[in-house]
Amino acid sequence: MNMKPVFSLMATSALLSSCVTSPLPMDRSVASGELRAPDGRALGTVRVARQGNSLNLTLQASGLSAGPHGAHIHAVGKCDDAAFAMAGGHLNPAQRQHGTHNPAGSHLGDLPNLVVASDGTGRMEAILSDAADETLAALFDGDGASVVVHAGEDDYRTDPSGNSGARIACGVLRLVP
Repeated sequence: MNMKPVFSLMATSALLSSCVTSPLPMDRSVASGELRAPDGRALGTVRVARQGNSLNLTLQASGLSAGPHGAHIHAVGKCDDAAFAMAGGHLNPAQRQHGTHNPAGSHLGDLPNLVVASDGTGRMEAILSDAADETLAALFDGDGASVVVHAGEDDYRTDPSGNSGARIACGVLRLVP
């Protein structure tokens, strides 16, 4: 019996395994923000984490009315005025229409509704993109980005904002050092 091919296979396998580099951390925070009410009260946090080439957003809120609330990433990183109008429209670099149920949608900034329980707390998670570098470039362009929570439910269809009502909370996204 010739053992040479078996040895070659084992040697090749050992050589390849020594060349494998360590994977990226599975969950690395890249950005965060604090959600605030128009009067400045803290209402929650937003976190963007990189997992491989994906970006995931987690929004945690408290002190909101029970029920579903539209949540979106807005194109400007400003929450300075009481109506949060300075946050601009939804982040939409591809110039699509609003909503995951809209055949011409959706915006990069479209997120699932934040469902708030009767105790005023809610948590929402969403995959923003499987192209992390491109999405980070859109989030942190010259004027940044913010996350806005609306008074009503997003219908995932009506352009430009899902018919989700007034802006009731806003948080500017900032890169994590």
